[in-house]
Amino acid sequence: MVMNDAVQLTVTVSLFVLSYTVYQINVSFCCCFILVAVFTTRNTPVNLASMAIERYIAICNPLRHPQICTVRRTYMVIGIMWFICVAPDITDLFVTLATEPLSFFHRSVFCLRQNVFKDPILAQKRLAFDIIYFSSVFLVLVVTYLRVLWAARALSTEKVSAQRARRTILLHVAQLAMCMLSYVSPNVELVLHLIFPGGIRHIRFVNYLIVYMLPRFLSPIIYGVRDKRFHKYLKMELRSQRCRVRVSNASVTRVQP
Repeated sequence: MVMNDAVQLTVTVSLFVLSYTVYQINVSFCCCFILVAVFTTRNTPVNLASMAIERYIAICNPLRHPQICTVRRTYMVIGIMWFICVAPDITDLFVTLATEPLSFFHRSVFCLRQNVFKDPILAQKRLAFDIIYFSSVFLVLVVTYLRVLWAARALSTEKVSAQRARRTILLHVAQLAMCMLSYVSPNVELVLHLIFPGGIRHIRFVNYLIVYMLPRFLSPIIYGVRDKRFHKYLKMELRSQRCRVRVSNASVTRVQP
C-alpha cells in the first residue's frame, strides 16, 4: 500500500507541476500519466479490503494464519489486486485507440481524463465500476469488523489483539471514506468554478491537496504512531527534546544578570 501511494503521489504531483508550467502536454504522455494515476487510485480501496481480511484471519483463525497468509500467497493476492484494478480502465485506452484518429495522439491538451477519454460510454462504465468497487470494499470492511467484534467478545484471551484489529479496520473505514471524496470532488469543483470563474487552477490544487494527498499522508503517520517500536522511540525523542529545551532555557536565565 505504501508503494502504491508513493507511485500515485509521484504521478499526480508530476501532472500538477506540468499543468502549472507547460499547461498542455502530448496526448500519448497524458494517457500514460492518467492510466497510472487511475490504477493506483483504484488500488487503494482494494488494498484496504485485503488488509482487513488479513486481520480477520489473524483474529478469527489464528492457528491457520501462518498457513493461509504465506509470502507466496501474498504475492499472488497482490497480482490479483493489480489485475482487478488495471483490467476495467485499460479498456478506456483500447476504446480511444479504436474511435479516435491517429492524429489525435499527436495533439497537445490539458491533461484531464475527460479531455483524453472522451467517449460518453466510458464515463458510464467508470461510474458503474466505481460503485461496484467501493460497495464491495465497504461490505468487506463491515463484515470483517463485525466478525472481529464477535470474536473479541467470545474469546477471553487475545482481547488486546482483537481490540487492535478492530481499531485497524475502523481506520480502514475512515480511509475508505476519505477515498470516496474523489467521487464528489468533481461536482464540488464545478460548483466552485461557477462561483469563482477565474480561480480554476487554485480550486483544482486545493481539491487535490484535500482529496488525494491528505488521505495518503495520514496513512503512514497513523500506522507509524501505532507501531510499538516506533512509538517507543518517538516518545524518547520527544522527551529528549523537552530536556534540551529546559536546559537551554535554564542556561539563558543563568547568563542574564
